[in-house]
Amino acid sequence: MKSSPTEFERRCYALLRQIPEGRVTTYKAIAEALGTKAYRAVGRAMGANPDPVIVPCHRVVASDGTLGGYALGLERKIALLESEGLRIGQGRVEDFKTVFWSAFSV
Repeated sequence: MKSSPTEFERRCYALLRQIPEGRVTTYKAIAEALGTKAYRAVGRAMGANPDPVIVPCHRVVASDGTLGGYALGLERKIALLESEGLRIGQGRVEDFKTVFWSAFSV
């Protein structure tokens, strides 16, 4: 079991905390905000998130709006996103371009 997040993971989580309720971002947008193309590393950081509700990794989706995975299960991710007012249909965020967030302060 991992004892503490890596520096990269901490930086990812700091960005996640900036995403407003009812908005989503992408693995790619987080990586770009960190100055890297390590999109998969961002995905691994989301999977290692020690506090997935406080650090809202459920708000991270693929670049085409598909949901991707979630440590607490896809049904829980959908429920959290819908509770924030997002609409999910056929495994993706509806109106993705409208709810996409990329205004990170690094």
